[in-house]
Amino acid sequence: MTELELKYGCNPNQKPARIFMENGELPIRVLNGKPGYINFLDAFNSWQLVKELKQATGLPAAASFKHVSPAGAAVGTPLTDVERQIYFAQDMDLSPIACAYVKARGADRLCSYGDWAALSDVCDAQTARYLALEVSDGVIAPGYTEEALAILKTKRKGGYNVVEIDPDYVPKHVERKDVYGITFEQGRNDFAINEALLENIVTERKDLPETAKRDMLIALITLKYTQSNSVCYVKDGQAIGVGAGQQSRIHCTRLAGSKADNWLLRQHPKVLGLQFVDGIRRPDRDNAIDVYISDEYEDVLAEGVWQNTFKVKPEVLTLEEKKAWIATQSGVTVGSDAFFPFGDNVERARKSGVEYIVQPGGSIRDDNVIDTCNKYGIVMSFTGMRLFHH
Repeated sequence: MTELELKYGCNPNQKPARIFMENGELPIRVLNGKPGYINFLDAFNSWQLVKELKQATGLPAAASFKHVSPAGAAVGTPLTDVERQIYFAQDMDLSPIACAYVKARGADRLCSYGDWAALSDVCDAQTARYLALEVSDGVIAPGYTEEALAILKTKRKGGYNVVEIDPDYVPKHVERKDVYGITFEQGRNDFAINEALLENIVTERKDLPETAKRDMLIALITLKYTQSNSVCYVKDGQAIGVGAGQQSRIHCTRLAGSKADNWLLRQHPKVLGLQFVDGIRRPDRDNAIDVYISDEYEDVLAEGVWQNTFKVKPEVLTLEEKKAWIATQSGVTVGSDAFFPFGDNVERARKSGVEYIVQPGGSIRDDNVIDTCNKYGIVMSFTGMRLFHH
């Protein structure tokens, strides 16, 4: 198959639409559903991310994409009991690739609503069963077991998008795209991200444990496929906050940091103890938790809306309690797709437990950024490589 006709482009008025190869066959097969233009943009960006993440770490990898940027990405390390609870995966049999997707999906469950999933490994039944529970548009993987495909074909009344990609496909080196009738051409960003990039440690503190190296690689590879400007917070093998497409670096850092804080707040004892009404849908539970940990929840309590969601009226999680809980966070890594121009990014990052930073360097204020890291005992590596993605 050299081309695949699509219903429309980014919007219903954008017709005709297709994906095609100028030479050769498309490296994908649609096993179920009818993926659209944006679905394929998400699929091909997310596939590159998980393929490179597995190459860099040696672990199964997964990503959860929305609008051509990852809401989450992770490698397949086992989940803790608390992670199983906050990701709604209690008592589920989870393979390594299933663990990777559960963590990728769980990084920011609100942004992952209606996601496109990407898997570095063959999709097995454990992963398919979890996907079947979530609101998702489709999945791309190098293969599917018979049982997994049968499960996925029952999703969305049989219309769930399932795409298989040739894992050995290598794209041509030069890539093109048209904007306003004008063709842009550039060399594909095939820059390899590996541990050798992390060796230029510029701070007084030099110790970089293996777990931090792994998390740095996750941050950098996630950023490579995130709309710029972008900043990514990572902990324990998974992105916990991605700030994408902001015009200023500090806004990226704040946005990603607020998501990382929300990820941690979901683990607060008061949140874990919430008693939901019977039969509540997973998205409604996600929304309720998000409102509960927000600054507006006291207003919601006053309006009595809680009765539609909770069995008993939850005790307010106060601002002081939130700050105290977030202050317990540690061991977090943050990556940036371009240099930090000011130390304010480090100031914000350390409030979310950041101890390790990886970024290109090259700012005229690098000394200020390094001094700020030294002030808080943060380890920082300069890679010398910018990772803009547009």
